[in-house]
Amino acid sequence: MGAWGRLAAELAASGRLARIAVAAVAGSAPREVGAAMLLRPDGGFTGTIGGGAFEWRALAIAGAALAEGRPRVIVQDLVLGPDLGQCCGGRVTVLIEIFDAAALDEARALAVTESRGPFLAVGRRDGDRIRRVAVPDDDRAVGLTGDDLVERFGDSRRPVLVFGAGHVGRALILALAPLPFRVRWVDGRPEAFPGAVPGNATPIAAADPVAEMIAAPPGSLAVILTHDHALDLALVDAGLRRADLPYLGCIGSRSKRARFSSRLLQIGHSSESIRRMVCPIGVAGVDSKAPAVIAASVAVELLIADRVARNTLGAAREVVRAGREECV
Repeated sequence: MGAWGRLAAELAASGRLARIAVAAVAGSAPREVGAAMLLRPDGGFTGTIGGGAFEWRALAIAGAALAEGRPRVIVQDLVLGPDLGQCCGGRVTVLIEIFDAAALDEARALAVTESRGPFLAVGRRDGDRIRRVAVPDDDRAVGLTGDDLVERFGDSRRPVLVFGAGHVGRALILALAPLPFRVRWVDGRPEAFPGAVPGNATPIAAADPVAEMIAAPPGSLAVILTHDHALDLALVDAGLRRADLPYLGCIGSRSKRARFSSRLLQIGHSSESIRRMVCPIGVAGVDSKAPAVIAASVAVELLIADRVARNTLGAAREVVRAGREECV
């Protein structure tokens, strides 16, 4: 369920609802522009804008407005150091909207739009409400400028192919469940899949897994974890013939990489092309062979690969070298 579907469902159940969104950020902050959460009249909430004193202050402001029982739009600037004692040092603008039952039709209409794919909601403050118009997604900046609010909604998750439904494959599917990926889980053995899988994963019992690699959407990340080394090699071969896959990982040791590299050279791949194969997989420094640990390490590597694919190569290399600045 998308953000507007969730909001519509909560609003239908409670009759009133507060939405708290990060509308602008200057300096270091716990979350990015667009992060949002929902607050119910009973005090329950879903989502997060970063936690800590910052989030609790925003929840308190939203809770007081929600208790008034009428639609409202509140724009609140919070300086994290002086106002809240957080060492981040940044400034965050939060936008709080109080929805009532009269907004339900609009929320449901936006939920339908969201179900069709990514889009921008361009809103303008109109008295006590924000009136939104859905427009096609593009590269415009999101956030609040004057009375204009631009937000991005819809499923823009990176496609990931996971080949293999063994122990590591199952652990990786669970590790990817809460992350911003859309997963095709491929194995030629229908009986290898569990009875239930996370909502962002689709099991594919493929008679020809290599065909799945060939047909993968451009920009996909591919992880090869099958029970068959010959199939692993065939999948790597097919993946290397695609110039539009930002990540091609294959489980295995350095000796497996050496054997595969030799064979790939024999069948026509260049040394430069073979360097695209990530084997062993997972971030450096994690050496456990427990499936859950391998899965966690690979999930981090996929997040980095996704970031690299979304940014210029030089900027992404700086991200990988420096790590991500955290504010808690």
